[in-house]
Amino acid sequence: MSETSTLISCTGKITRAELATLPIPPATETHIPIPHASVVETLVETLSHRHIGVVGEEFAVSSDAMEMFRVLDLETGFERCRFAIGIRNSNNKRFRLACTVGLRIFVCYNLAFRGDYTPVLAKHSKHFSLEDALSIGVDRMQRNFDPMRQRVECWRAQQLSGEVARLTIYRAFIEGELEVPKHLARRVHDLYFNPLRIAIRNGSNAVCIVTRSCAAHQTPILIPR
Repeated sequence: MSETSTLISCTGKITRAELATLPIPPATETHIPIPHASVVETLVETLSHRHIGVVGEEFAVSSDAMEMFRVLDLETGFERCRFAIGIRNSNNKRFRLACTVGLRIFVCYNLAFRGDYTPVLAKHSKHFSLEDALSIGVDRMQRNFDPMRQRVECWRAQQLSGEVARLTIYRAFIEGELEVPKHLARRVHDLYFNPLRIAIRNGSNAVCIVTRSCAAHQTPILIPR
């Protein structure tokens, strides 16, 4: 499984070749279906024109083949991080063509669709241009690569020692600087310091705050790389 993108399907994964064989419903006066394969090929071509390579991809479709979900891991990235793209397309009017980009992408058949930035969101109207929409979308993605990188570098620069992290948890729960139940103090401590119970330990203040928030809601946590 990719460390950058996650695709969850109810029917299993398919190949790009299989995607090209899927049926396309007839068009109406207001809705023009877009072949899933065309979305895929146009996006890859648009990326290649900007010298952005794809190092991994996964595809999934709904049981009636009217909905397509896809994730791509890109060559573009920086130290210990890689950008990814999530895309979905519907020919049954259930949702619009959408594309999201980020350092951690989550795409699911239940319509969960999460990234750091969504540059493409378009209806299948008769005046819609797939090439124009994806070209503009990829340009927007590129402009946001550097701000996302800077944000991660900022997190990395804000390192906490173990003692400072313990003091932060103590002040939040014991001294009451954070309005959460005090009985969660041990759970928060374990979530932060026990690497077996979290995806990654990154001693930054931002991660400590997120961990406390998730524990307060009694939910599991996954911290992206």
